[in-house]
Amino acid sequence: MKFSVTAKQPNSSMCAVCGRDNPHSMKTEFFELENGELAALFTPGPEHQGYPGRLHGGFATAVLDELIGRALNVNAEEEFWSVTVEISVKFKKPVPVGGRLTAVGRITENRGRVFEGTGEIFLPSGEIAVEAKARYMKFSLDKDAEGDLGWGVSFSGKDPSEIDIPQNGQ
Repeated sequence: MKFSVTAKQPNSSMCAVCGRDNPHSMKTEFFELENGELAALFTPGPEHQGYPGRLHGGFATAVLDELIGRALNVNAEEEFWSVTVEISVKFKKPVPVGGRLTAVGRITENRGRVFEGTGEIFLPSGEIAVEAKARYMKFSLDKDAEGDLGWGVSFSGKDPSEIDIPQNGQ
């Protein structure tokens, strides 16, 4: 099912998942959707593989961790940052490197300083390859972060106006 993109979230400069200036980053881009979910578009390269041609599970986990943690800011009046408290990942199918992939995440519970969410990485066929459930703690970027994150939104002529998200893993 296709959902309209309502906003693009910023990337940092050197993040391993979304870093614009990190030569080893997957340069993942995050798009807020009309249904309140957050989509991630990324293309893992050979430097992100475990076994030949397959995305390393640690990188798949990193994408889902970043995605779910950012989902709190979809349609938010105030931007929050978060740190992971706990993440549980299920690997269902091998994830190929070299092609564009889609992941989607959402918040399932938001109470005080702690929130929870879920997310999935989809294969080009629409099947769910990896799914995660995670818990995070909100924190203040001003008080707890060190250094310049190089935080900003980079728009391109290739940014999608809508993203196709498989329903029920199909």
